[in-house]
Amino acid sequence: MWVFEETLQSGEKLTDAINRTNENVKYLPGIKLGKNVIADPDLDNAVEDANMLVFVTPHQFIDNICKSLVGKVRSDAEAISLIKGMEVKIEGPCLISTYISEQLGINCSVLMGANLANEIAEEKFSEATVGYRNNREIAEQWVQLFTTPYFMVTPVQDVEGVELCGTLKNVVAIAAGFVDGLDMGNNTKAAIIRFGLREMREFCKLLFSSVKDDTFFESCGVADVITTCFGGRNRKVAEAFARNGGKRSFDELEAEMLQGQKLQGVTTVREVYEVLRHRGLLELFPLFATVHEICSGCLPPSAIVIYSEKKNIFPV
Repeated sequence: MWVFEETLQSGEKLTDAINRTNENVKYLPGIKLGKNVIADPDLDNAVEDANMLVFVTPHQFIDNICKSLVGKVRSDAEAISLIKGMEVKIEGPCLISTYISEQLGINCSVLMGANLANEIAEEKFSEATVGYRNNREIAEQWVQLFTTPYFMVTPVQDVEGVELCGTLKNVVAIAAGFVDGLDMGNNTKAAIIRFGLREMREFCKLLFSSVKDDTFFESCGVADVITTCFGGRNRKVAEAFARNGGKRSFDELEAEMLQGQKLQGVTTVREVYEVLRHRGLLELFPLFATVHEICSGCLPPSAIVIYSEKKNIFPV
């Protein structure tokens, strides 16, 4: 397992601490890792001769990681991405799985779903979705590798739909956090979640007409939106942002509340906004647009309810 090296307050290197205690003492304390998991700060060494690569990093780091790996992975290797986000380029948005495939010349599937990390670590039952392109056999291999008695994995032939659901749910979670921070109640939160799901579907179809409606009813879809809007860190920090009236930045709150972990939602909000602005479609996605305006300080958190006045843009 490649681990970005850090020095702990004790002076010990993070990788040394992981290998000594068999747990990630900074990011997942109290949870024992598998005995076969070895932390390695050398990226090249970690991937050497590997035929299956699992990408689980904050998406803002994937560009440098892939560039470092060019020419250093097996040509027959299979990759899977658990990363939420997208690369926004001049020619249009690029999904992380596509970016990995293009940079490294290997196939890349995705794993998304209603699975908060700390609950999986505690072996509480949850499920996930593997999105694959053409090779069902590879998808079944990933399912076999990830499945445990408390972690149920289902393959779906829809990489774009599965990955975008995993990405866009964080935008909805931020909106839900604003609702919580303003004590607007469960009815408002349920409405925001429904509006968000609708915009997620429309955005997915806008970018990829091949996205299947059934995908939204898998774990990566409505289930992931629900769990993230009630228990994820994007919701948690957005709640604090709203309680502070938007006067403390997300960067400040992230540093204070997440102990080194990264928010994905705020970056995704900006990426989604750029895609919609470039295509002149902001008015068709009022929730996504409003979340961006609040995150960037142009509107107060209370503006999240203004969206309800525009809810009839899409048919229910």
